Amino acid sequence: MDIVEYNRRAWDGLVQRGYEWTVPVTSEVVQAARRGQWEIVLTPQRAVPRDWFPPLAGTRTLCLAGSGGQQAPVLAAAGAIVTVFDNSPRQLAQDRLVAERDNLSIQTVQGDMRDLHVFADESFRLVVNPCSNCFVPDVRPVWREVFRVLAPGGTLLTGFINPAAFIFDDEASERGELIVRHQLPYSDDFSLTEQEQKKLIEAGEPFIFSHSLEDLIAGQTDAGFVITGLYEDIRPGKPLSKYMPAMIATRARKPSRNEI
Repeated sequence: MDIVEYNRRAWDGLVQRGYEWTVPVTSEVVQAARRGQWEIVLTPQRAVPRDWFPPLAGTRTLCLAGSGGQQAPVLAAAGAIVTVFDNSPRQLAQDRLVAERDNLSIQTVQGDMRDLHVFADESFRLVVNPCSNCFVPDVRPVWREVFRVLAPGGTLLTGFINPAAFIFDDEASERGELIVRHQLPYSDDFSLTEQEQKKLIEAGEPFIFSHSLEDLIAGQTDAGFVITGLYEDIRPGKPLSKYMPAMIATRARKPSRNEI
């Protein structure tokens, strides 16, 4: 299976069905951001601390695999110069919809988050990557590409799923039960039975993949980043949230030239 093509079609379908992470922000949210009253999320519930952001006015910002008309319009309204890069044409269309509706300047580019060759080295000062790296089987290329396109001193904000969440049987979790089933790393491509895969495909759900904490965190530092912040969050409606936060967000900085 071509995972990039399959997940592109799956996310296009989620837009049609009105999935929560495909619904654009309202004009009221955009107007509030213009007044300096704004927040975005990298994980389901907890807002990113404001002191994690550089001053946004005129800051070249990449929303990486983060379309859907949510983060990008808020950041653009707050003064950032925003480009959105995403695999799903319909998700990108949501950002253009808000941009046209609310007179915002947002550039949209389609592609695989692991390959940012369309951008020159040091093109951005800020990269915002909400929880989406679970839709690619390998995450380290993402960190390497982000490091390349960030200017020295630039910031990466990213969210991801704690790999511990993937050991449980998903159908049992939907019933509120925690039943350990899967060996890590988890992959819809290899961890499910043929019948389960067929059911997932018929439902139009994207394929997901777990990544080790080593790849998620040390992968950033191996790419050259310095981790400067971390917080945890829960996944609402998931039984695991009763016992532990299953989401993680990190702030990382590309060292300035005099630090390299």
